[in-house]
Amino acid sequence: MILLKDFIGLILGPILFIIILFFLEADGLNYESKCILASTVWMAVWWISECIPIYVTALLPIILFPLSGGLDLSTTTSAYGHKLVFLFLGGFLIAIAIEKWNLHKRLSLNIIKLTGNNKSSIILGFMIATAFLSMWISNTATSIMILPVGLAIISQLKDDPKTVENENEVFGKSLMIAIAYSASIGGMATLIGTPPNMVLAGVVEESYGIKLNMFDWMKFGVPLSSFLLFICWLYLTKIAFKFKNEEFSAGKEEILRQIKKLGRFSNEEIKVLIVFTLTALGWIFRGSIESIFPMIDDTIIAIFFAVTLFIIPTKNQKTNNTLLVWNDTVKLPWGILILFGGGMAIASAFGKSGLALWIADLLQNLNEVSLFLIILIIVSSINLLTEVTSNMATTAMLLPVLVTIALAIEVHPYFLLVSATLAASCAFMLPISTPPNAVVFGSGFLKIEDMFKKGVWMNLISIITITLVVYYTLPYVFEMTAELLPIN
Repeated sequence: MILLKDFIGLILGPILFIIILFFLEADGLNYESKCILASTVWMAVWWISECIPIYVTALLPIILFPLSGGLDLSTTTSAYGHKLVFLFLGGFLIAIAIEKWNLHKRLSLNIIKLTGNNKSSIILGFMIATAFLSMWISNTATSIMILPVGLAIISQLKDDPKTVENENEVFGKSLMIAIAYSASIGGMATLIGTPPNMVLAGVVEESYGIKLNMFDWMKFGVPLSSFLLFICWLYLTKIAFKFKNEEFSAGKEEILRQIKKLGRFSNEEIKVLIVFTLTALGWIFRGSIESIFPMIDDTIIAIFFAVTLFIIPTKNQKTNNTLLVWNDTVKLPWGILILFGGGMAIASAFGKSGLALWIADLLQNLNEVSLFLIILIIVSSINLLTEVTSNMATTAMLLPVLVTIALAIEVHPYFLLVSATLAASCAFMLPISTPPNAVVFGSGFLKIEDMFKKGVWMNLISIITITLVVYYTLPYVFEMTAELLPIN
């Protein structure tokens, strides 16, 4: 049975499409632009209402753009084969190999092992491990991987005779929330860590012809993510949750027990670790590699090493001949790749139809508003919006619009685009806000009010942090001026 909310969203999208396409009259709005505007509004309604899966909605441009006359079929569908889609694909395949051979668990446990014996230190270890994995693996997969380890640690606290009454409940809540938050924060550090970052890279290349490579983003994203992670840890362990007894020797013992259980590095783990390391180094030092191979690209690096995973043999010949086999690809998040393609189709259509310039003309009065205030409004708005909508769908909808706003107020678009992208990863209040929130909520340690009360303050912290960091440091990191970049 279709819920009323879903039904309203289902019919509202097409109705608004018809109204805009046949009845909207506006100076400077050509027919192609009107088609793209109508189609985008339809998609926005379906994305926000989620009356059908958001990944299915992302396929609408293939139908609406050509049939309405907004953009031809070949140009529309080419967006779904954007090179960044394949960068994502390569990253996902490497992540599958890491998970398949249990390398993620060994890495995370050894990171946690280094942090100490008390409760706050153990939480810090979990946050660092989760954030690191989330830089390379989807935050959903990361939180699912880390959760069982966290639950095992909590169970040890229950059995500790030194445990203060209800201390395990407080520690359990703080650890679950810490895992969720750090999964989201860690993804901000790299281009492949979270889908909004990839949407940003795609929109920048589509609108301005600028390639935002992995190292370019990491020199900004890693320090920001690290700083926000540290602030988050301080907030969770010193303000949101307070431990009467910090001692927790059993936690360290459980970590050591699980590491011992894993045994020695397997042949397959070593090989996957080498491939993963070489991929990361390739992305980081791509600039130096270009002097030898001028045509090298982050996508080529990702696909090259992903392909090697299907070639490198294993010693475990009973089930596998190579590190990855084709059946492993069923775990690929194909929906995210389609969603990204839909976002790129919208970005392309905004520029080619002239809709971007028309919106920019409408927003010319915004140049009287201070840039700092505009950034604060964008970060706050998207932070709240992404609490109830997909962060990738949100960025796919809004980044092309922000390109035009930058044009209208005559500032470098990175100020607006980066602000929005980062804000889309900082939804901390509700279980439905992000997959990591939903994963830890399912542990049974948290109630909605726990997440809401702690998340409100974390949202506020992230809004302030992102606004200040973008406004004051972005020009120096990217060596940019405040000049406007032209739309292609």
